[in-house]
Amino acid sequence: MAWDFDTDPEYQKKLDWVAEFVRTEVEPLDLLYPNPYDRSDPEVRALMKPLQQKVKEQGLWACHLGPELGGPGYGQLKLALLNEVLGTSLWAPLVFGCQAPDSGNAEILAHYGTPEQKTKYLQPLLDGEIGSCYVMTEPTGGSDPTAFRTRAVREGGEWVINGEKWFNSAAEFAAFHIVMAVTDPEAPPHQRLSMFIVPADVPGLEIVRNFTVPGFSEHEGHLRFTDVRIPADALLGAEGLGFIVAQTRLGGGRVHHAMRTVALVRKAFDMMCERAVSRPMRKGVLGGLQMTQEKIAESWIEMEQFRLLVLRTAWRIDTEQDYLKVRHDIAAIKVAMPKVMHDIAQRAMHLHGAIGVSTDLPFIDMMTYAQVMAIADGPTEVHKITLAREILKQYTPADPVYPSGYRPALREQARKLVARRLEHTIGNM
Repeated sequence: MAWDFDTDPEYQKKLDWVAEFVRTEVEPLDLLYPNPYDRSDPEVRALMKPLQQKVKEQGLWACHLGPELGGPGYGQLKLALLNEVLGTSLWAPLVFGCQAPDSGNAEILAHYGTPEQKTKYLQPLLDGEIGSCYVMTEPTGGSDPTAFRTRAVREGGEWVINGEKWFNSAAEFAAFHIVMAVTDPEAPPHQRLSMFIVPADVPGLEIVRNFTVPGFSEHEGHLRFTDVRIPADALLGAEGLGFIVAQTRLGGGRVHHAMRTVALVRKAFDMMCERAVSRPMRKGVLGGLQMTQEKIAESWIEMEQFRLLVLRTAWRIDTEQDYLKVRHDIAAIKVAMPKVMHDIAQRAMHLHGAIGVSTDLPFIDMMTYAQVMAIADGPTEVHKITLAREILKQYTPADPVYPSGYRPALREQARKLVARRLEHTIGNM
């Protein structure tokens, strides 16, 4: 039986290197270049390449991928420990080749792409030469794929796409988009959709506008498809399997968001504690007040509970090798993530007083991040329903009037058990 909380010493050395590297060479870039997704900026390219090369020399490039795709194949648990460090920096995921939405799109291409699609799109994506965008949500359908209206209609050797999508991360810098569209509106709800590769420069594809979310480097694009024509072989996977293809990236994406959130939560907590021991009061420091001590105690407990739930979920994914079998664990961390982030960031912000609510400190961005995490990849409410349903499947119905914990019935069962044991004992004396 293996049951411990130790990290392999050799991997811990790599984590120590990552922590120092991110702190000294990557985090400073966040303050000067707020959008590392813009690969058209020559300064960004000049800064990115040497840093990425150092990561590759350490064998830490694209750790979410297996060796067959150029990654080390560490698995989700090791990836979680790595993301606990990377999550403090906007630049770090790109420097380490595991940034969203590219990481999830790479998984889709790896699982469902044809050899030609992998050569044209996957390999440049893995090499960090191009960026991508995942195009799913709609203005009227939100994140519910059964309500989507964007249509892809087959016309000879082409698909023709019409519709609108919005809040598509990094769309303005993407070389291609992975687009979910309705191909058979008469099919059952989860078989109506298919997934396509759409080049960013295809005629008829328009970025209507870019939404800005405070604290996020990439803009969120509102896209309009007007008679966009793509070849028949732009289909990813089989027709009607769009929902299944989507789950390939969404399950992992939710876990990776949670992994990086652990880093941000710890950053907020560390700043809270630093403030507590630094801010002078009439007698002693802020940390000497019981209300402050309560905030710190509650925050530490919530942070550690969340971290352990994330690590356990990552371990279960590695063990089961099937996101569906870990569905309720993933739903649980998705539900816990925004609340833990919000509560600890809010306490830290409050202890910093006036400067805490200014843009000179990161707490407002953290609070916004918490709200985004409550919406991205499915709203919290949906995941609560998923979690409850998956848990309830593990239970069988009892008597609707007298539940299994009804004491009079249990007491009678206990009397009969004791009577049989006494009869057996006396009979053998």
